[in-house]
Amino acid sequence: MSTPGHGNKAVLAAMTANGTIAVAKFIGFALTGASSMLAEAIHSVADTGNQALLLLGGKRSKMAATDEHQFGYGRERYFWSFVVALVLFVLGSVYAIYEGIHKIQHPEHIDTPAIALGILGFAILAEGTSFRTAVKESNPLRLGRSWWRFIREAKTPEPPVVLLEDFGAIIGLTFRAQRHRVGDHHGQPNLGRHRHTVDQDLARFHSRTFDRRNEEPASG
Repeated sequence: MSTPGHGNKAVLAAMTANGTIAVAKFIGFALTGASSMLAEAIHSVADTGNQALLLLGGKRSKMAATDEHQFGYGRERYFWSFVVALVLFVLGSVYAIYEGIHKIQHPEHIDTPAIALGILGFAILAEGTSFRTAVKESNPLRLGRSWWRFIREAKTPEPPVVLLEDFGAIIGLTFRAQRHRVGDHHGQPNLGRHRHTVDQDLARFHSRTFDRRNEEPASG
């Protein structure tokens, strides 16, 4: 059994990571004026909002039962984790489709690759730290289960949500850094479309996994 507040540390770590990444990207936009950097900053702000929703769900789930809600508000945390899944899908998958098409039609040459790679390196470090915290928070809840089984069966929704989001972010950032490095070397800015395809697939995977988990909250 998990404690009601278990997972908050992972959520706070992810929220801090995404918030600092958003600040770094806004600084990058101020220095370069690149519209893509601004779009990325807004995306990170949305990711920060996801963690805020998870904290909101955890807080509301602890509210005492009332005449109107005689069984309490325990299900609130599952509802808000489902909302996060919808946000990931809309701002991840739909945004990725739009941005991918835009990059193909209007390719942007990177004039300051050092700044872009520096921000990406910082983002990978921040997401990696958040992911490490999520792993440490999840280990006591796994009870010997595989990671995949834990993600599918855990009753506490916050750690699996943060695990998936951080893992997907690290993969996306790694592809992004590789795209910048290869694209700058070969002068092929259109390589950005591959990154958005990866983002789209990851967002779809996140949404489906969260959806299935929240349909039947199991013990964990």
